[in-house]
Amino acid sequence: MENAIIITLCVLLIISYLFDLTFIKTKIPSVILLLFLGWLVKQITTLLRIQIPDLSPALPILGTVGLILIVLEGSLELKLEASKAKMILSSFLGALLPVVLLIFLLAYLMSTVFGYDFWDSVLSSIPLCVISSAIAIPSVRNFPPTQKEFVIYESSFSDIIGVLIFNFFVVNRSIGIPALIEVSLQFVIMFLVSVVATFSLATLLRRIEHHVKFVPVVLLIVLIYAISKFFHLPALVFILIFGLILSNIEDFKHIKFLQRFCTFEIQSEVKKFMDLIAEGTFLVRSLFFLLFGYFIETSELVNIVTLPWALAIVLLIFLLRAVQLKILRLPLQPLLFVAPRGLITILLFLSIEPTRLVPFVNKSLVIQIIILTSLILMFGSMITKTETIEEKEVVNESI
Repeated sequence: MENAIIITLCVLLIISYLFDLTFIKTKIPSVILLLFLGWLVKQITTLLRIQIPDLSPALPILGTVGLILIVLEGSLELKLEASKAKMILSSFLGALLPVVLLIFLLAYLMSTVFGYDFWDSVLSSIPLCVISSAIAIPSVRNFPPTQKEFVIYESSFSDIIGVLIFNFFVVNRSIGIPALIEVSLQFVIMFLVSVVATFSLATLLRRIEHHVKFVPVVLLIVLIYAISKFFHLPALVFILIFGLILSNIEDFKHIKFLQRFCTFEIQSEVKKFMDLIAEGTFLVRSLFFLLFGYFIETSELVNIVTLPWALAIVLLIFLLRAVQLKILRLPLQPLLFVAPRGLITILLFLSIEPTRLVPFVNKSLVIQIIILTSLILMFGSMITKTETIEEKEVVNESI
């Protein structure tokens, strides 16, 4: 039995790697193929009556670790430059406004049409409104640099904002000044903790002389994230700040105060660290979507009751995205199509207490929205032409 499990896992992960390799040619997001592959494994095990232990507890753990690694991988690729301040602001607003607007619009419709409690509707709407960096970031690897950076920032901000709003409404059933002050204070605390922890870990990365030096740093990153989550702090802020500072560490060496405590000559270590994170991200992301696909029931996928609602919500998502891009004066193609739902959607959905989850937002609706937004991303990738130098320059000027 052990050998069969090992062989199966290895084969599935190799197939996942092939999906990743062929994305440039097929333009099919690997998440669709991984979900299908996981679903196919479930059908085979059911047909052959193979007993599989309960793997559901592993899903949120893989999802959390995957989210950490994906945001970290994306932030490690970003460069902080004064010329990019406008783009960072645009991506932040592009993440904030559609998420907030869509949450309250869906909540209003749920409470009005179905008579659900408004604040429970708000909480249940959040998973459907957040762009998944787990799908968006890997899908834009061949985009022009400026568009790629915009998507990395936007999807990372979307994850952070979504988690912040979600945590807020888990403990609050209304919006008031005391609650907003508390959230602002949490954000400030997390920012300060992130800066101190980041420079400490960067120094540790340079000073460890043992041949195993990256794994302890990764474990400390996950530990800080988990402790921050335990105290209801915006833990993804730490991941984003850590990646940004580490990838731009040389820009801080002129600060005399930091010179007394930190080491800045770590470019070679950072490169190796980035490679390790990329490998780990692929592994965890693949396992998560394979496992989630395994838990998908065919009846949930083809549920004709929720399908019209899923189509309507997806249409609303992309209408708002078109307006957002127009307001920010960004090119519609291919950015319009990059609004997938995925890992963060599943994580938040699984985190809602059953007593507060409105019946309208069920597993069928979530799965269908994930599949539909991924199919639209695939369609957008297929119709996007190879960029010329002139096209890239136009994009840079617009941003």
